[in-house]
Amino acid sequence: MRFESTTLDGAWLVQIEPMHDSRGFFARTFCINEFQAHGLEYQFPQHSVSSTSRKGTLRGMHFQREPNSEVKLVRCLSGAIWDVILDLRPKSPTFRQWRGFELSAENGSQLYIPKGFAHGFQTLRDDVQVNYLISEFHEPAAASGVRYNDPAFGIAWPLPVSTISEKDLLWPDFSSAYGVF
Repeated sequence: MRFESTTLDGAWLVQIEPMHDSRGFFARTFCINEFQAHGLEYQFPQHSVSSTSRKGTLRGMHFQREPNSEVKLVRCLSGAIWDVILDLRPKSPTFRQWRGFELSAENGSQLYIPKGFAHGFQTLRDDVQVNYLISEFHEPAAASGVRYNDPAFGIAWPLPVSTISEKDLLWPDFSSAYGVF
C-alpha cells in the first residue's frame, strides 16, 4: 500500500498496489503494521457497507460528537463516488477546509478520515457500494452532521443532487452547529 498525505491535516489517501497475473490481481487493503508505522489508527471494531442505487445521490455530511468521534477508512467497492471530507477541528491548521476525492472500484483508492472530520459522498454512477472500517461503535446519541450545501464551506459537488435523505437536508448551518466538539 502507498500512503499519500492530503492537504487536510491527518487525512490520507491509501492506494492499493495490485500484483497482477493471468487471473487478475491481488492487493492488500489493510495492514495493521503499515497503519501503525504511519501513526494511524489501526483498530476498527465496526465494519459497515452502504448500497446506493441512483447516480447523483448524496449522503452526508456526517460525524459523531466526542467522546464518540471516529476514524473511518472508506473504499468504494462498486461504481464510483465523489468522497468529501471536511475538517471541523477548531485547533486544526485546516479547520473548515474540505477536499474531495474520486473513489471507485477501478482505482481501489481508500480515504483515511481522522476524528473530528465530517464525511459525505455523492454517487457518480448507479449501483454503488461503499465499505467503511470504523474505529468506534455507532452511538445514535452522538450522531451529527452539517448540511452538504452550507455556504460556510462552499463544497463543490460534481452533479445535481438526485436523492438525499430528509435528515441530511435538515442538518443545521455550521454557525448553529459550531461548538459540538
